[in-house]
Amino acid sequence: MKTITVVGVPRTDKGKSAAEKLRSTGFIPCELYGDSGNVHFAVFEPHLKPILYTPEVFKIQLVIEDTGIYESLLKEAQFHPVNEMPLHVDFHQINENRPVKIELPIKLVGTPAGVLAGGKLVKNLRKLKVKGLVQNLPEAIEVNIDKLELGKSIKVKEAKVENFEILNPPSIPIASVEVPRALRGKQAEAAK
Repeated sequence: MKTITVVGVPRTDKGKSAAEKLRSTGFIPCELYGDSGNVHFAVFEPHLKPILYTPEVFKIQLVIEDTGIYESLLKEAQFHPVNEMPLHVDFHQINENRPVKIELPIKLVGTPAGVLAGGKLVKNLRKLKVKGLVQNLPEAIEVNIDKLELGKSIKVKEAKVENFEILNPPSIPIASVEVPRALRGKQAEAAK
């Protein structure tokens, strides 16, 4: 898993008006949840873009002035409903001996046989929820789709993973190859 550094400044004022005042200066209120208690801080909004506006998952090294350096993961981000600017960001401090639950992106590998036969690839899931130790988690879960035929799908239970578990229901399709309408018509004529 890639590591990215985010620098923050401690904040003492809490509440709605303090958060609004902070946002008006370009900073976003943040909170780090950890074993040793919660840390309230703020990050300059452009410094959050690399971790908020990407499908990738990062191990985040939080450098909070006068407080310390913390290894963490992005827990949750709240956005404005209209302009989609971040309103508040929560981080979860990493404990190397305790498993975490996180969503990892799915990376489809290969060219499905069904697509080569004229089908259309449909990606049903973009991420999988997993549980495991941070040091065992990959950047993405690779799923080989070479053998995917027309009208077939690859399900969660077929994803090969080691040292962590997938929490999604096993029968949910990750990707499928749809038979296009034109090809269905040709198949029906050939069957006559």
